[in-house]
Amino acid sequence: MPAARRAGCGAALWLWLISSVLCRGWTAPSASQKCDEPLVSGLSHVAFSSSSSMSASYSPGYAKINKRGGAGGWSPSDSDHYQWLQVDFGNRKQISAIATQGRYSSSDWVTQYRMLYSDTGRNWKPYHQDGNIWAFPGNTNSDGVVRHDLQHPVVARYVRVVPLDWHGEGRIGLRIEVYGCSYWAAVINFDGHVVLPYRFRNKKMKTLKDVIALKFKTTESEGVILHGEGQQGDYITLELKKAQLVFSLNLGSNQLGPIYGHTSVTTGSLLDDHHWHSVVIERQGRGINLTLDRSTQHFRTNGEFDYLDLDYEITFGGIPFSGKPSSSSRKNFKGCMESINYNGINITDLARRKKLEPSNVGNLSFSCVEPYTVPVFFNATSYLEVPGRLNQDLFAVSFQFRTWNPNGLLLFSHFADNLGNVEIDLSESKVSVHINVTQTKMSQIDISSGSGLNDGQWHEVRFLAKENFAILTIDGDEASAVRTNSPLQVKTGERYFFGVIDWGSVGEYGLSRMVSGTLIIPGDYQPTLTLKQERRCVPNHCEHGGKCSQTWDSFKCTCDETGYSGATCHNSIYEPSCEAYKHLGQTSNYYWIDPDGSGPLGPLKVYCNMTEDKVWTIVSHDLQMQTTVVGYSPEKYSVTQLLYSASMEQISAITSSAEYCEQYVSYFCKMSRLLNTPDGTPYTWWVGKANEKHHYWGGSGPGIQKCACGIERNCTDPKYYCNCDADYKQWRKDAGFLSYKDHLPVNQVVVGDTDRQGSEAKLSVGPLRCQGDRNYWNAASFPNPSSYLHFSTFQGETSADISFYFKTLIPRGVFLENLGNTDFIKLELKSTTEVSFSFDVGNGPVEIVVRSPSPLNDDQWHRVTAERNVKQASLQVDRLPQQVRKAPSEGHTRLELYSQLFVGGAGGQQGFLGCIRSLRMNGVTLDLEERAKVTSGFKSGCSGHCTSYGTNCENGGKCIEKYHGYSCDCSSTAYDGTFCNKDVGAFFEEGMWLRYNFQSAGTSGKESGSRWENSPEQQSSPLDLAREEIQFSFSTMKPPCILLYVSSLSSDFLAVLVKPTGSLQIRYNLGGTREPYNIDVDHRNMANGQPHSVNITRHEKTIILKLDHYPSVSYHLPSSSDTLFNSPKSLFLGKVIETGKIDQEIHKYNTPGFTGCLSRVQFNQIAPLKAALRQTNISAHVHIQGELVESNCGASPLTLSPMSSATDPWHLDHLDSASADFPYNPGQGQAIRNGVNRNSAIIGGVIAVVIFTILCTLVFLIRYMFRHKGTYHTNEAKGAESAESADAAIMNNDPNFTETIDESKKEWLI
Repeated sequence: MPAARRAGCGAALWLWLISSVLCRGWTAPSASQKCDEPLVSGLSHVAFSSSSSMSASYSPGYAKINKRGGAGGWSPSDSDHYQWLQVDFGNRKQISAIATQGRYSSSDWVTQYRMLYSDTGRNWKPYHQDGNIWAFPGNTNSDGVVRHDLQHPVVARYVRVVPLDWHGEGRIGLRIEVYGCSYWAAVINFDGHVVLPYRFRNKKMKTLKDVIALKFKTTESEGVILHGEGQQGDYITLELKKAQLVFSLNLGSNQLGPIYGHTSVTTGSLLDDHHWHSVVIERQGRGINLTLDRSTQHFRTNGEFDYLDLDYEITFGGIPFSGKPSSSSRKNFKGCMESINYNGINITDLARRKKLEPSNVGNLSFSCVEPYTVPVFFNATSYLEVPGRLNQDLFAVSFQFRTWNPNGLLLFSHFADNLGNVEIDLSESKVSVHINVTQTKMSQIDISSGSGLNDGQWHEVRFLAKENFAILTIDGDEASAVRTNSPLQVKTGERYFFGVIDWGSVGEYGLSRMVSGTLIIPGDYQPTLTLKQERRCVPNHCEHGGKCSQTWDSFKCTCDETGYSGATCHNSIYEPSCEAYKHLGQTSNYYWIDPDGSGPLGPLKVYCNMTEDKVWTIVSHDLQMQTTVVGYSPEKYSVTQLLYSASMEQISAITSSAEYCEQYVSYFCKMSRLLNTPDGTPYTWWVGKANEKHHYWGGSGPGIQKCACGIERNCTDPKYYCNCDADYKQWRKDAGFLSYKDHLPVNQVVVGDTDRQGSEAKLSVGPLRCQGDRNYWNAASFPNPSSYLHFSTFQGETSADISFYFKTLIPRGVFLENLGNTDFIKLELKSTTEVSFSFDVGNGPVEIVVRSPSPLNDDQWHRVTAERNVKQASLQVDRLPQQVRKAPSEGHTRLELYSQLFVGGAGGQQGFLGCIRSLRMNGVTLDLEERAKVTSGFKSGCSGHCTSYGTNCENGGKCIEKYHGYSCDCSSTAYDGTFCNKDVGAFFEEGMWLRYNFQSAGTSGKESGSRWENSPEQQSSPLDLAREEIQFSFSTMKPPCILLYVSSLSSDFLAVLVKPTGSLQIRYNLGGTREPYNIDVDHRNMANGQPHSVNITRHEKTIILKLDHYPSVSYHLPSSSDTLFNSPKSLFLGKVIETGKIDQEIHKYNTPGFTGCLSRVQFNQIAPLKAALRQTNISAHVHIQGELVESNCGASPLTLSPMSSATDPWHLDHLDSASADFPYNPGQGQAIRNGVNRNSAIIGGVIAVVIFTILCTLVFLIRYMFRHKGTYHTNEAKGAESAESADAAIMNNDPNFTETIDESKKEWLI
């Protein structure tokens, strides 16, 4: 408890320090004195001004709330959008609220208005709220008072109210009151040369905490506001760069090591607008809060140090000249600062009392010097007219502008005496001058200069023209000056137009700042917009690294190479998990996944291993298999660090949503103890996700200091719990899976017993494997329309995305809803074919509807995706076209919600009846299942997945319903794989064959009669002896051969052959005919090594044959033929080895047999080849002669070859080399990239045989060449070359050789 008290006191002191710093700089009301005094009612008439007045009795001085003087309020001469009412308080005030009233007892009142404020009456700033220029709701009658408390107070001397809308049956009529209190703050004016230092009492200042606060205003885009540095390399700098605020901090770097402490953060935009901006820097160690105008950024500094070490002083307004390059290359601050506080010290007050000594260069004053130039904003219809000096022979103009638009008119003027005109415009981000000369005929002189001038920064244009000469200079750079000596006569006109060519023409969006001259504002110019300027890319609404570009009134996000899409790069283009890819019909491969969707985590590349019933997500690392551990003592450990292909945050997102995770670890040891069991301190441990040590090994669990053999009680030495702990001199191994997913992945392995003589160890760590995705199948069933689930308020102020799946049988219902005071967001099924997305952020309700051509209440899963951001809102259902609604360029953007989020109907609305699953909001999955478990009347989960996804099971596979999803049962097909779409095939060598027995062992022909023996596949339905369905594919280059043969206990048979010509033949004999019925397909060579697909269907006497992509062809058995296939016995592939009489033609094709590939062989419901290669419930019926090698070479179409490792930077090299060490193969059952498939095995086997034959030949040649040269001679029998065997050669060459060969053979062999 005392510790807690101390912590609380520290927090209180920290908060008091911040508060004192922020409040000490100005006079503000005490806690008991609220800043809510009326500021207008006591002012005289001269404090009021306006754009116009209808008459003296309607003058602005009568615009005081609840007053009836004059005509009862102010009304302008014209009720249009160019009117304004202005109040001068005499000095700066802190303003907290504003109230309005219509003109007394009239039909004149304002229904909507804006408020602008200023210190000078020339440089205006509109009041902002929620990041936008705020439009205040006005009155609904003439005498009611409508008051608005400002979300944040403002400080100003002048306030201007601009009516935007008014009562339709009356005019603009207005009375106002402004509430606030007095404000005073000490101000310092910096002239761009002077620097104000605050010198420390001690020569060094070492701080763990810092609080710095100040306000500034300037017209310059560059300048150092404050700076401090130390001899150890520490520094702190706050400066303006390109009118943005840049904060730089270094708490210490190590030049000889990896520590780099420099940290730089940029915030704000257009800060050279000569308006006050407040800055607060709060530092606690490496944690920083940087606040600019109430917008706070939180970040941590780089490096490892916490203290800021400064020497001598911290300076304000610039960097003292020290001879260093950094001190001379950066501009000093030019402008005003007030309320400067440094760690509780009022710098402004010390400077006023002359307690600080400014630098000798420049002047320091205590009143803010106003600039003599005023920026003026141009929209698409506004312009300025400036008078000129008529009939001068020198045309000279200079001004500054800034804009984000690449094109627009800057200036236009007619020459006198009809000599032509001059036009200066911005064209493709360059300044161009067009001089149209009218003398004897029309001609034009064009010059241009500059580039990229639409960057939002101020640029200066100087143009001079006189007789036969003109020059254009940009930004005072003489190198950019462009000259022309074309024939030219100049006589200046009397008017200069900025922003238009002529009255009513369209100009550009931007700001101009006149260097000299008088501004004349025509009647249709809108002075209330004189300072409407926005940097729309700051803050950057483009998420996930999207690049922002803008024009003056909009911005655009470029999302290329980010992995995200949408108007603000908010939506991930990748699926959240491997499970999601599976249900899109994808198969095993590498995929990019984004576990948190639109959340902050980026996408990552994983391998998705999709088995028939599970989906595995595999994340690799860089540790090679069986890495040798170098020798270290227990006092100095060997640390092996694993670097994964994803960040820990990304991996945590995978493990948290997975149903199960595992990681294989193995330790090969020779005199190297592992866990030092049973009671010793472990020599080896591993570090997991939370950087925690774990002293258990694969096959064991948390808190159990054992290996797998210790759990299973089968260690080599039963006294120990690990094989390696027995400390044998022979190699031993401890291996197994780590499966407590909250500890995974393995980040580091520390080994400590490899330093003794003879000690050796090898370490292997497999990739992280996670199965399932609980988020994807997280579902709840809504039992009745009045039921709902509630969650905490949805936080989606400026960017919100919602996605989910639903299925229902009802025609309408609310999916979800969240309410605010007036704001709301809602998704609902409006009718059987309509889904609606509606919301209100303060600009009025908006609704987007997607209409489906087919009913959505069909008890099928449908996906809904909705998004709202500052640019647009969108809605999409399934794969129907997305509906988009653009957001208004001005107005409210923040969605402010307060109620709970209701999923389903609430508040008496028509609720939802059905299922909702995988509900994600801004990348976070709402746990519907868990909430349903604790909510009465609800059921977690949802059945019926096969109704939507059953069609994914191909080739006759059956969809099996599961709690979390579904799986495909391929047992009755010739395929396997996740969706029963992977061919199962094999390579047949010459002479090899396969037999499938229809009869069970021990079943006699009499018992079977004329029926099939029911295998497990056939028991579900009785067999139709008048029908066969045969499907397979094959490839071969060696005709003739037998592909498939079905025998019987009678004379009936069916054969599919390849004739000597390479053509295909089908032979049927069902009895009743003297000769078999043959179908010859002679139109192409089938023995060309390419895969061919064969489909044969017979129903009674009709046979339909489909070959490859050719159309199906019908054939008919002779009329005398039977229709039943009697007493089937066996099915043969490759060769027929059958007792009894065989058709002679078949017998001829039986030698030498089939050589090639067969794939996906299916006869009715039987898949004999699959039964031979996979353990199924009919595998006992299969007999194989020879070695059957699985291969996809007979598949049609051929399986594409995988990507090579050289082209895949994410190649999991260790997965391929791990098969000897790991009890699993990540790619087993599918073509993993860079894995060894059956084709490769065959080729490798052939190469190995060839190499072995060559080696044997070389050995015999060497033995022959180096045989003994003495009297010994070989007695090799002559004629052996032509003999069939060694025995034959002996018989041929020995006339005395008789039948005693059997007796002497043994002796001969010796």
